[in-house]
Amino acid sequence: MRFIHAADIHLDSPLTGLSAYEDAPVQRLRTATREAFTRLVNVAIDEAVDFMVIAGDLYDGDWKDHNTGLYFVAQMGRLNRADIPVYLLYGNHDAESQMTRKLMLPDNVHLFGSGKAATFINDTLKLAVHGRSFKVAATTDNLAASYPPPVPGLFNIGVLHTALEGNAAHANYAPCSLAELQAKGYQYWALGHVHEYSAWRGDACVVFPGNLQGRNIRETGSRGAVMVEVDDEGQIEVERLLVDVLRWHRLDVDVSACVSFAEVVRAIAAAMQALLTEFDADMPLAVRVMVNGATPAHGELFGLEGQLRAEVLAQTMALGHDRLWLEKVKLATRAPMESAAHHDNAEALADLRVLLDQAKGDPVFLESLQNDLMGLVGKAPQALQGSVPWFDDIRASDLNRLLDEVGPALMAHISKAE
Repeated sequence: MRFIHAADIHLDSPLTGLSAYEDAPVQRLRTATREAFTRLVNVAIDEAVDFMVIAGDLYDGDWKDHNTGLYFVAQMGRLNRADIPVYLLYGNHDAESQMTRKLMLPDNVHLFGSGKAATFINDTLKLAVHGRSFKVAATTDNLAASYPPPVPGLFNIGVLHTALEGNAAHANYAPCSLAELQAKGYQYWALGHVHEYSAWRGDACVVFPGNLQGRNIRETGSRGAVMVEVDDEGQIEVERLLVDVLRWHRLDVDVSACVSFAEVVRAIAAAMQALLTEFDADMPLAVRVMVNGATPAHGELFGLEGQLRAEVLAQTMALGHDRLWLEKVKLATRAPMESAAHHDNAEALADLRVLLDQAKGDPVFLESLQNDLMGLVGKAPQALQGSVPWFDDIRASDLNRLLDEVGPALMAHISKAE
């Protein structure tokens, strides 16, 4: 038999932080989760799979209106007409207590309740599917411990939304260990919650398919579900099924060899050009550029992330790359260490460096600087309020990061001027 295992679809996940970008492809980003899920259903029908498993976080929370539910019901209807059953449970984002709106689902959808673990039997496929939905989002009990023993003579699948051990980056919901799952006696565990693809072999095949569609820069790279094939001897083959319609990418650009702002712009544009050749010509990209390296241009770049993004964006648009959106440019450069050491006024610059370091521990100076900077923040245009990274630090009286940035930039400016 063959089946599709998907999780963490987050249908109609809300967009945040994009209002500051007039050039953001908002519509494409807003519809990406639906488009990816539609592609998944297309594959299920075209490949005539035996069933589909959705291991939690189908939704991203309570619906804004019924349109999200209507869309999902329509897709389940397509699978129903193709005689494809669906085994569905809810995770922390669509826990029973989270959802105030509901719609009746077609008869092919088998929904796991939240009261206790349940089992659905498919005699035709000699299949038993076990699972339990979340009742509340912050479910920290070990749900796997309550799952029933395997049904003898059947292929047993456990569907579970869990952080699993070792996934510190994810909230510790329904925690359990890999060894515990392997010892349960099931042949396959269809997991959800962790957004990166992972698979383990042993007495059971344990799989996180990852989320279906990347939604922000923290979810870079290819995304999708898995196609699982089980032969007559019970051997399991797992193949990634990539259905994402827009891909997020982090591009690191070393500008150590650049000596000016203009050269940095050209270096980033060249890196973007090279990136585009690596991807399918039909795959839209949302890219964050991380600019790093010890460069003489460090001082000239200080505080110009917005201007740098605009320049690079202009370069890519001039080349006709309409499938690429530059989400953000982040500066992480530093001044070359040798720039002051070889300077005629090295001693004076060294003294300045000491003064800058001492400033971070001078409460009187910091209070005076805070007062002066708050006046500037208050007068800044609204367009700058959310785009200047130090404004939040200034409001919170945390000036160390700003001083860490200003020090090298000031040193680089003086060295360049001399």
